[in-house]
Amino acid sequence: MDADVNAVVGGLLRDLAFAQTSQQKMFGYKRAAAAVLSLERPLTELVEPDGALQKTHGIGPASTRVIREVLDTGASPTVEDAVGRSGNAAEIYRRRALRGTFLSRAEALRILADRSLAGPSAADYHGDLQMHSEWSDGSSTLDEIALAAIERGWTFAAVTDHSHGLKIAGGMSMAEAARQHQIIDVVNAVRGRSFRLIKGIEANIGKDGELDLSASEAAQFELVLAAPHSKLRVLDDQTERMVRAVRTPCVKILAHPRGRISGSRAGVVANWDAVFEEAADHGVAIEIDGDPSRQDLDYILAARARDRDCLFALDSDAHTTMQFRYVDTALAHARLAGIQADRIVNCWTTERLLAWLGR
Repeated sequence: MDADVNAVVGGLLRDLAFAQTSQQKMFGYKRAAAAVLSLERPLTELVEPDGALQKTHGIGPASTRVIREVLDTGASPTVEDAVGRSGNAAEIYRRRALRGTFLSRAEALRILADRSLAGPSAADYHGDLQMHSEWSDGSSTLDEIALAAIERGWTFAAVTDHSHGLKIAGGMSMAEAARQHQIIDVVNAVRGRSFRLIKGIEANIGKDGELDLSASEAAQFELVLAAPHSKLRVLDDQTERMVRAVRTPCVKILAHPRGRISGSRAGVVANWDAVFEEAADHGVAIEIDGDPSRQDLDYILAARARDRDCLFALDSDAHTTMQFRYVDTALAHARLAGIQADRIVNCWTTERLLAWLGR
């Protein structure tokens, strides 16, 4: 894969942010990094014939200097000098090491347009199976989610708010879940037969691998995702924790399996080949989470799951309907991993998906 210049520049601007003593400057460079990473075209295409860089919202003169250095030389003396003088170099280098295999949006779109790559296209994709609404830590209503999904041409989507054990993310009580399901029934009745909103939940995997849902609670949902939200910074092997989670009968998708965050944490340490084999044996799909800060699994680990005959789910992990576009990043990782569309549950028909969920 060619160098992802936007990812390189975005990472360096984050380094520069953490080298600042002024909070105002720190936030400014973070905003510039976010702007670069979300661009839909590579920076090399934003250079005018006279050599000037096109003006872009969120990117000021100081950040433009870093961009020019990288485009001209492949590195940024400005950033390296600031890091060296910051007194925070060790922490910045630690964060730098946690940016591997993250794609910028421009790179994800390039991969989707690359006809030489096998794997799913946007046309193969029929619906997103992880998203959050106003019922936990998202902001969209159920009707807004349905309308946005239909506008994208999807035939299904699953609302998977957090379960009651994850209070920090506004996890739903079972009474709240019952009320949410009543509203989903109304949405489905109104939208007709062309679209189906699925009653899902993102259950929390405890430190011992047990979910924060009982079997009877889980049975009230059509789709149960299981995801780790703790012990994401420790070096202990957690293979047994993850294996126990995928063995849980109600679990259909292992969501953002590592819980990694770009430039922050590597996530769960495990014998992933053993986890993938267990998931394949139990018919549990492995998720590629398209949230730009997560991208978990990435294409390298996803290829190992592919070799162990896993099913996959490609999801946005959206908290607003504007974030449905994060699906593009998940699709890009799946294409790089060479995963065929038939192995991806989001690419199935609604009937096939519901039959799989019912098994």
